[in-house]
Amino acid sequence: MNLREQKCEPIKAGTPPLSRKEADALLPQIPAWTLNDRELIREFKFKDFRQAMNFVNRIAGIANEQDHHPDILISYNTVRLSLSTHKIGGLSMNDFILAAKIDAESDRQISGKAA
Repeated sequence: MNLREQKCEPIKAGTPPLSRKEADALLPQIPAWTLNDRELIREFKFKDFRQAMNFVNRIAGIANEQDHHPDILISYNTVRLSLSTHKIGGLSMNDFILAAKIDAESDRQISGKAA
């Protein structure tokens, strides 16, 4: 199933993180993200601070809706997002689902259809 269509689910403590093989299999659905051992990372560039903050506010809404939250670093017109499931010390399916939903929001902003 398409990651953008899925919903983040609560993760129980003790759930093992995804293996590298499992994570690698999901990456084609979120090709703009970089994968390291414990997190997904993506950087977004905007025209100015206002656009960056508008994007962050929309991402915050998605994160709250999904009850899964990225680490966010804002530097003027650049937003760096990191996704990891801290409860399990690595990556879960939720990280990939949220990354796909963030990509969908980014696509909407680029096409001028952002809410």
